[in-house]
Amino acid sequence: MSAAAIRVEHVSKRYYRGAKGSQGTLLSEQLGHALRSLTGRRRGDAPPTSEPFWALHDVSLEVAPGEVIGLIGPNGAGKSTLLKLLARVTLPTEGRIELRGRMATLLEVGTGFHPELTGRENVFLNGAILGLRRQEIERRFDEIVAFSGVEAFIDTPVKRYSSGMFVRLGFAVAAHLDAEIMLVDEVLAVGDAGFQRKCLNKIHDLTVQEGRTIVFVSHNLAWVERLCDRVFLIEHGTVGAAGPVAKVIAGYLSSVDPVDHDGMAVIPDTWPRGGTGSAKFRRVQLIEPEIGRPTGSLLLSQPLVLEAEIEVGEEIDDAMLEIGISTVDGQRIVTTFNTDGGRAPLRLGPGVHELRAELEPQLLPGEFLLDLGAHHTTGATIDMVERVLQFAVSASDGEGETYPITPRGYLRAQTRWELQPAAAAARLEP
Repeated sequence: MSAAAIRVEHVSKRYYRGAKGSQGTLLSEQLGHALRSLTGRRRGDAPPTSEPFWALHDVSLEVAPGEVIGLIGPNGAGKSTLLKLLARVTLPTEGRIELRGRMATLLEVGTGFHPELTGRENVFLNGAILGLRRQEIERRFDEIVAFSGVEAFIDTPVKRYSSGMFVRLGFAVAAHLDAEIMLVDEVLAVGDAGFQRKCLNKIHDLTVQEGRTIVFVSHNLAWVERLCDRVFLIEHGTVGAAGPVAKVIAGYLSSVDPVDHDGMAVIPDTWPRGGTGSAKFRRVQLIEPEIGRPTGSLLLSQPLVLEAEIEVGEEIDDAMLEIGISTVDGQRIVTTFNTDGGRAPLRLGPGVHELRAELEPQLLPGEFLLDLGAHHTTGATIDMVERVLQFAVSASDGEGETYPITPRGYLRAQTRWELQPAAAAARLEP
């Protein structure tokens, strides 16, 4: 049996509330504390505090070589803190971490990049930090640049890069420079949809073909389900659950269920979200078409009428809104956008907006889940909330025998059958 690629044993991380009450664990924090002790506290400053805050407490886990694990949980649970400990950006207060293999990290936009250096220079710098020879970096350089798509700006200082360009080059470096362990935080949400798909496919190839060990943090549960072998749920700085992806995610969603009252759901900030957060869905409800009130059950003959509330923080002039319908086991079966058929995107100014959509998804009887998304037309995600509302589709009177309670499949289609003449039917015989 091979040794674990990552072993975390009873790790805890303590911070102090109030910047002046802690020496910190980073060099910059320790220097700042030393300077403050020399200069003294200025008149009018609040007194230093020493109230401890445990970002992580007694966390233990193991990751096998070539395994992809996901870290999920609400904001502030400790996921990113754990990744920083694994990356040795900071040290644990208690416990022990063992890593076997060269490590590459992508923890935030521009991780490891020097802003004054060009993209080319930063590629070589990152390779050197990983312990690679110059010849090894040169062998991979063209492949890295081609994957990133920033060829035209490779000799430009990266301080002039957009956040998307940072992510493109950062991921390309991390994915191509022969590291056995790769740490990826939520940064992929910054890229456009095409690059996100490219990254997800690359992660899959790295694990299947090259046996990389990957720790993946994301609020996008669909990505986690697609990529990960196992999932750890981090809650309040501890491991709340660990195991098969579907089981852990289902338990997580049930614990942070939106306020769902028969066809209407209020979506709290604690609900898992992907995207930049410049706009957030706050409420959604399904409307019974003939009565105009919320409902959690629709008939086969009825369209799906949806009303949603979205809070916009800054103007969005190219909003592409997404509705998804999934089965209760998480399989997406319907996806539609307001821009389908060449329609123009929406312009949303700051404030709260009421949205209404009507569609006929042709669902068979069963239980289904609703997803909502808002994106830029470039594909970059603004807000993505999944499984926010559960609803049922049932057969109306007279349709029960045609559509039984447990049909095969999930979608129905309008089909026209014709009885062929005998001569035509004979031509179909073998």
